[in-house]
Amino acid sequence: MAAPALPPSPERPARYTGRGMPPLRYTGRWHPQPPVWLEGRGALEYVRLLRDPVYGGVGVARGEGQPVLLVPGFMAGDSSLSVLRNWLLRTGYHAEMAGLVFNVRYSELVARMIGLRLRAMHGSLGRKVTILGHSRGGILAKVIADREPGAVRRVITLGSPLGDPYDIHPLTMAGARVAHALNVLRYARGSGMERGFLSQLEAPARVPLVSIYSRTDGIVHWEACLRGDAECIEVTGSHLGLGVNVHVYQLLAGLLAPGPRRRRQPPS
Repeated sequence: MAAPALPPSPERPARYTGRGMPPLRYTGRWHPQPPVWLEGRGALEYVRLLRDPVYGGVGVARGEGQPVLLVPGFMAGDSSLSVLRNWLLRTGYHAEMAGLVFNVRYSELVARMIGLRLRAMHGSLGRKVTILGHSRGGILAKVIADREPGAVRRVITLGSPLGDPYDIHPLTMAGARVAHALNVLRYARGSGMERGFLSQLEAPARVPLVSIYSRTDGIVHWEACLRGDAECIEVTGSHLGLGVNVHVYQLLAGLLAPGPRRRRQPPS
């Protein structure tokens, strides 16, 4: 189900994508605040996934070695997507990790590094790569794909604020402030380093883009995941649990399946 991007409104925070890090007066989305108290569902979502036939590959179209590159979210590493990668491998895909331990460096620097990995995958396998990113990983995936459209089949994002990367819970925004300060100290460069990256994020997508989001996401406000140039599909679940969400796996089984692109309705 595709959802249109929403225009700015008094209820939505100001957009700061063109200037890098927002001014200090912006502390994240407060009204309405993402329901962070619902993020504890992640463990239950994982248990539900393990008990669902889709996790065992029942009724899932087998892959034919199509390459998939997984990119973790903010402050996370490759291990956060290990369950998803193992499932992809079992169902016949060639799945690789981005090579991140702690995703906090400047987006521009991380994007360059992952771009090298993407080109290596594409060159060695001779096939276009699907980039699958969670949260910040989806933002990185969109920009990387736009820079290397000839190497990318599709971008699929999970809970990624593609429309406004700072429309996030205040606690997450505080973490972003800390990460930014550490980056300034390490690289001696301010938020201007991110302007080019953020401009590319705002630009129209150059490859097919699918944004999977949840209205009960407790970290990213769901409206920030909507874009007019993306197929936006709603699921029910927590932000942190999207990588182990059975509805997400059901969608991925169709999105990644061999053959022509098939649109699916979101799970009920």
